[in-house]
This record gives sequence, structure tokens and C-alpha cells, in this order.
Amino acid sequence: MQSTRNNLQVLFEDNHLLIVNKRAGDITQGDKTGDKPLSEIVKEYIKHKYNKPGNVYLGVVHRLDRPTSGIIIFARTSKALERLNKMLREKNIQKTYWAIIKNKPKKEKDTLINYLKKNPKNNKSTAFQKEVSGSKKAVLHYTIIQKLENYTLLEIDLETGRHHQIRTQLSAIGYPIKGDLKYGFARSNKDGSIHLHARKITFSHPVTKEKIQLFAPTPNDVIWNACN
Repeated sequence: MQSTRNNLQVLFEDNHLLIVNKRAGDITQGDKTGDKPLSEIVKEYIKHKYNKPGNVYLGVVHRLDRPTSGIIIFARTSKALERLNKMLREKNIQKTYWAIIKNKPKKEKDTLINYLKKNPKNNKSTAFQKEVSGSKKAVLHYTIIQKLENYTLLEIDLETGRHHQIRTQLSAIGYPIKGDLKYGFARSNKDGSIHLHARKITFSHPVTKEKIQLFAPTPNDVIWNACN
């Protein structure tokens, strides 16, 4: 189920959930930039589509970094939000990401385990091999799924959800994500995006319990298009 209105690509919607494919550059929630957040765009979509008077309820279940694209779940009821938050805490929502890096890692697949510490001053995380004060354990699994001429496409499954986790851990092994200047890639992308995409999500509907598995189309650019 996909529909597009006002640049909003809806992947799934019912009375309880609204799941969208976030564009790189959109912020999930309002911040100090004052830019219009995705949450407000989604509220406008609901208000217009269902002719809702007054304020529209919308719960933000999780976020994606601003330069990242892909799947985001919003809750349309407080009951759905509460249950989805519990599912996230209990790791009952499986997220799969795609990332494009320069060159090719030595291993076709690997598990990365680090301890990440966030620096709020520069909004950046640092990866350590051993636990340090204030750090949190981070675990991800990657598999090479495609080799392009100068780049490699990785599929990544997260065990933990830490601040800038994928960006930090890939940078720590010498493979920063394409366009990610903050974590060591040589050049930025022209549109300010990075080549990290929340590709797939799998979970049980918090109310109906049906299994939901969704895939978000990748952004329309030369390198992402070469991966499809």
C-alpha cells in the first residue's frame, strides 16, 4: 500500500498506524532549526485525508537521523504508541538498513561490537573496543549484498539502537558511509544526504497482531538506482 501526497510517501496506514518513507533531509520532530518536521507533515496529511477537526493526535515511535532516509512508524492512537514503545524496548521490531560505503570490507559478513559514547556538544558518537565511562554497548551485523564499481552495498541488522550507531561503527572499521563527513567520508553528497536507508521493518501490529513487513524504496539517485 503506497500513496504519495505533498512529497509524503505512505507505506502503510490504518486507524492505529501510519508508516512513511522519510526523505533524506527531513527532520522527524521539531528541533532548534525551526524547520518543518515530518511529524507535522504527517499530521496535515491525516487532517486533510480524514477531514479531522481540531488537533490531530500523532505519536512519534522512533526517529531517523536527518540525512538518513527510510521507514518511520507513527502511532495514530495513544494505545498504539504505548504498545509500540514496549515492543521497541523488548526488541520486537526488526529493522534492516542499507548502507553504501567506499571500497569493500575484507569480510563478506561480520558482527561489529563496540561501546559507543555520545558527545552532546558536537552531536557525535565515538566507538571504543572496551567499555568506558558513559558508554553503551552497540551490536550490529552486516552482509555485503552488492559490489558496485567503486562502492559496496551493505545490509545491516541492528541488535541495539544507539546514537548514530551504524555511522559510528562502520567508520570505526574504516568504512564510513558515502556522504557522511561527520564520520570521516571524504566528500559530502550535494543534497546533504548520506547513503544510509532504513530499508525494511518487520513486526506484529500492536492492535490486530497481524505480521507486517514493509520495504521502503531507496532514494532516486545514480548510486542507489544502481543497487536496484
